[in-house]
Amino acid sequence: MNIGKDGMTIAVAIATAGRRDILTQTITFLNNQTRRPDEFFVCPSRPEDVDVEGLSAYVGKVEVLPGPVGLPHQRNVMVAACKADIILFFDDDFLPAANYLAEVEKLFVSKPDIMVATGHVIADGARGPGLEFEEGQQLLAADRPPQAPLLHPTFNGYGCNMAIRIAPVREHDIRFDENLPFYAWLEDVDFSRQLVPFGRIVRADQLRGVHLGTKKAGRSPGKRLGYSQVANRIYIQRKGNMPWYQVWDGTVRNIASNLVRSFKPEPWVDRRGRLQGNLLALKDFFTGRIDPRNILDM
Repeated sequence: MNIGKDGMTIAVAIATAGRRDILTQTITFLNNQTRRPDEFFVCPSRPEDVDVEGLSAYVGKVEVLPGPVGLPHQRNVMVAACKADIILFFDDDFLPAANYLAEVEKLFVSKPDIMVATGHVIADGARGPGLEFEEGQQLLAADRPPQAPLLHPTFNGYGCNMAIRIAPVREHDIRFDENLPFYAWLEDVDFSRQLVPFGRIVRADQLRGVHLGTKKAGRSPGKRLGYSQVANRIYIQRKGNMPWYQVWDGTVRNIASNLVRSFKPEPWVDRRGRLQGNLLALKDFFTGRIDPRNILDM
């Protein structure tokens, strides 16, 4: 690794599942970075999820690490492999501004009390039908960042773009919770909150990008996700990493949204499946059977 005066080393880490083509586009797009990563990891859920030949369009080295199916498992494989000072998790459909890595380094050098930093998402296709790659590029090109960098306290990093200071992770053996299977709803919250004793979690407006929210394979079916919307919150609260009011508020919002929209669901969302999963999780909660791992049997 090459490290400049007063600088830090950075690893980019991307977990992926079932989105081979968008992964190749995203990694090629990362040629835009004015500051290159010192390490670059990709962990697919299956070997066929990566077009190894396609990755040759990236100017640096990309290390493909095999890992078990499930976002926490995949991210833990990359945490274990990381030798850098900062590990930067990107989703396989997140397009960062050209100065993203440079700004991450500047931030973590100047603010040693920051443990987790998440960026400003200019547009988030995960909240709708998703954005096309070209549309994401156009939104990024049109963005005008603030003249003065601003930091905001935040409860957790957003998993699509989340920079972690790795020293306390190594020292205290902090990992993503593998009891949250598959897409692992709210695994970013659980991981972030484990770092609270050691420093700050912030949203940094100078870290900017577009989350395409690609609606393709690799995401949990509606019933599984609906179960996770309830079960994962309760599980994380019982660990002490989420207050009850957030469990209640988030659960009520999800159930209400799935119920109302199930009468006229969006084409890209399995609302009825999600509602079925919500209700099954509530039943399991009241009968003492609730466990995030129950979705493994669905």
